[in-house]
Amino acid sequence: MAAMQEEVDAYIGQFKEGYFSPLAMMARLSEELGELAREVNHYYGEKPKKATEEEKTIEQEVGDMLFVLICLANSLHIDLEEAHGLVMHKFNTRDKDRWSRVEEEQ
Repeated sequence: MAAMQEEVDAYIGQFKEGYFSPLAMMARLSEELGELAREVNHYYGEKPKKATEEEKTIEQEVGDMLFVLICLANSLHIDLEEAHGLVMHKFNTRDKDRWSRVEEEQ
């Protein structure tokens, strides 16, 4: 994750404009989420693509969301590995008994 954050930072760092404001990035993240939702609906929902619509993949849309999320984290000086560790700690403590576990085979 650190390597991805560094790669995005190097890419953004070559432009005078730098990162967009956090509010603008939230708008971009919302936009990308809508595009992801549209692709999921095309593949798994009841709304097939029109013949005139550009072919995109769920993978591309997830990648777009990841890029914007990394931009947001970088602009706010958030270490995504640390953030991931915090959320996993929460799931492994607070939510450890929330879901039914897969039975271990013996």
